[in-house]
Parts: sequence; C-alpha cells; structure tokens
Amino acid sequence: MAEQPAPELGALAPDFTLADTHGSPVTLSALRGSPVVVVFVPFAFSGICTSELCELRDNLAAFDDVGARVLVVSCDPTPAQRAWAEQEGYRFDLLSDFWPHGEVARAYGVFDDERGRALRGSFLVDADGVLRWSVVNPAGQARDLGAYRAALAALTA
Repeated sequence: MAEQPAPELGALAPDFTLADTHGSPVTLSALRGSPVVVVFVPFAFSGICTSELCELRDNLAAFDDVGARVLVVSCDPTPAQRAWAEQEGYRFDLLSDFWPHGEVARAYGVFDDERGRALRGSFLVDADGVLRWSVVNPAGQARDLGAYRAALAALTA
C-alpha cells in the first residue's frame, strides 16, 4: 500500500502546488493564516468518494465557521475533476495529483502504489502550516464527519 509514512502531528505539513479544476495553481503554504483541511480521495465519480464529498459539501458551514478551507486531492486528471465538481455542485477546490502521478499523496503517506490511487486520508493543517490532526481509513470505509468536527473544535479551543 502506502510506502512513505504519513507526516507526524506537530510537524510542518508537506507543501505542495497542484492545479485546481480550472488549471490554476493552489499552493498550500500560500494559504497560511487560516486552517486547511486536505482530503485525499481515491477516484472521482466513485460511490464512496462521491458520498463523502457530498457530505462535506452539505456541511461546509462547519468548516467555514472556523475559516478552514477544504482542499480535495485525487490522482484524477483535471478535466475529470471539473466534470465531477460540476455534476455534484462542490464548492471547494478539487486538486489534481495526476502528474507526477501521486507525488503529493506519497508525501502524505497515502499513495497506494498497487492501484495507482490515493488512500482515504484527511489532514488538518493549522494557520501556521502545522499538521494538527489526521485520519487514514482503509479501502471501502468512509470517513466520519464527526471526526472532522471534533478536529476543528479542538483547533479552535
């Protein structure tokens, strides 16, 4: 599965620049000053991924309330992500880790070399760029929205 370990809590989150659904670069370190939730998903248009992101979309206020930006990363090409975002009405950034394939997922320890996809990993980065919370779920297991809410609450406590 993932061959590189996930970054440690309390360490600076690995920086990256990836293209959004319009081809514009998004750089994690440029977002300092506000928390960021980095959400890795295996594939656009897949059942569990769509369900998870629709739940995030429908509960985006929980993230907005603490000023947290949501960045969703998959190894899909930008056009597939754009079509997915338009179909589902996602109001957060979908970022393509397509090439070099899975480079950012590898940096976060969530790249599945056997299948060429990201694992279901989520990472909360604080306003200073420090990793404060993470969860990585096995294939086929959706992440719990309550865990995001608890991590956001702990960040603002």
